[in-house]
Amino acid sequence: MSDDPDIRPSTEIRDHLRRELNLALRRPGMYGGEVALRILFDHLAHVERREDRWSAGRQEWEARGAFTSTGVTGAFTSLIPGHHEDGVASVYAEFAHAQGWLQADHTLTLHEYRALRAMISAWASCDRTLTEVTTVFGPPSIRFGGNNPRYGKALGYLTGAPEEPMIAFHLWNGPDPAAEQHWPPAYADPVLLAIRVCEGDFGQSFTFTPEGRRRRSA
Repeated sequence: MSDDPDIRPSTEIRDHLRRELNLALRRPGMYGGEVALRILFDHLAHVERREDRWSAGRQEWEARGAFTSTGVTGAFTSLIPGHHEDGVASVYAEFAHAQGWLQADHTLTLHEYRALRAMISAWASCDRTLTEVTTVFGPPSIRFGGNNPRYGKALGYLTGAPEEPMIAFHLWNGPDPAAEQHWPPAYADPVLLAIRVCEGDFGQSFTFTPEGRRRRSA
């Protein structure tokens, strides 16, 4: 602890960074996207002497195909066209969860988690909406992106055990590219593009809905 009374104690600095990190994960666009997340993770890893873990985490992302020369953003845009700051935040949340930094709004029981995971393939075979996701699976453990239905977002479901990979629902809304007007958005309720089990090869971790496949080929 510093003897300088004008410098906050290290525990207070750490707690502040953790709070800011969790806020930035939930509202990545408001905070500045991936650049802001990278800075917060750099700083928190430094304060907690976890620089080596953070470096190893990014190397693991790269090995999985989740990190390119343009970061996690590049990995997402190679799979789904458009802006996906919420999806990018979900990848950063994987590391935060493993480090005990992620403050979930609530967690699933192991039974609920296994039931959700078992339904992924069949459930993504049809187009779904945000309302359908939350009606069937309940409120998410963490929401990446705001509450406004005019914009896309990602919903993360996880247990309290860091070894169980998060399951992320990636939803989109925005202007219809074929329409003359760029607003209002194409849908009244965001549509599901893919469900991702956050482990293994990045490209193979996505189970796309019909709408997700259409947007990939557009």
